[in-house]
Amino acid sequence: QLQLVESGGGLVQPGGSLRLSCAAFGFTLDYYAIGWFRQAPGKEREGVACISGSDGSTYYANSVKGRFTISGDNAKNTVHLQMNSLKPEDTAVYYCAAGPWYQAMCVKSNSFESWGQGTQVTVSS
Repeated sequence: QLQLVESGGGLVQPGGSLRLSCAAFGFTLDYYAIGWFRQAPGKEREGVACISGSDGSTYYANSVKGRFTISGDNAKNTVHLQMNSLKPEDTAVYYCAAGPWYQAMCVKSNSFESWGQGTQVTVSS
């Protein structure tokens, strides 16, 4: 059974940094794409960054390009999201999700099959 566990959320001041981690259990990242999505109150879920376990290719939403970096450690079956220069508009619940590498698309959240429980990120002074 596929399971994803997120960690690393919290409260940070604008301009600060956080590192989210997504540990995968029950499958290997080599055959999956892992995505980080976020959802703020009253807003739709947004694909923030995705990485393919098969070739390491990445995708970033325009809103986070140059500030967020997604990376995978296949040996540890873990994916990280390094978030720098955080803004109040980055405040949301962040979820990691897994889908088959050949069909998962960051712009289509329903192409991902398994989801973690989410971790809150709050950017506020």
